[in-house]
Amino acid sequence: MAIRNPTDLAAELPRGTRLLGFDIGTKTLGLALSDTGLAIATPLETLRRGKFTADAAMLREIVVKQNVGGFVLGLPVNMDGSEGPRCQSVRAFAANLLGKIDLPLAFWDERLSTAAVTRMMIDADLSRARRAELVDKAAAAYILQGFLDHLKALKRA
Repeated sequence: MAIRNPTDLAAELPRGTRLLGFDIGTKTLGLALSDTGLAIATPLETLRRGKFTADAAMLREIVVKQNVGGFVLGLPVNMDGSEGPRCQSVRAFAANLLGKIDLPLAFWDERLSTAAVTRMMIDADLSRARRAELVDKAAAAYILQGFLDHLKALKRA
């Protein structure tokens, strides 16, 4: 498969499958899962990154177990809209992922997602340790929910 725009990804998604959302960090992968109706994103888990082959094997297990039909990767675009080294890293991850798992993939602008999630957790009075434990998968859900909300808005238009 290849990298798609959001509309094409939604159109290619087999009926009854889910989207797997990613918040890609240097040390962890935050993961979130959509429902089959593509309405709600739920935090799934945070994986500690290792060698890519091992990471891809864990992701393949999740794809099979959760009936995933496509991927949404948060793209860490700079505030001015430009792409820096972190975007290059995410794009390289996407290319490697597509080489191991043949599913459609789309990028979604993740600007301020971690900051927004962290602010919500602080407002909810979560401890620093609890925030650290939850932030990556919560950010993945925030990214994926933004993507799903965009798809809903396109359907209404």
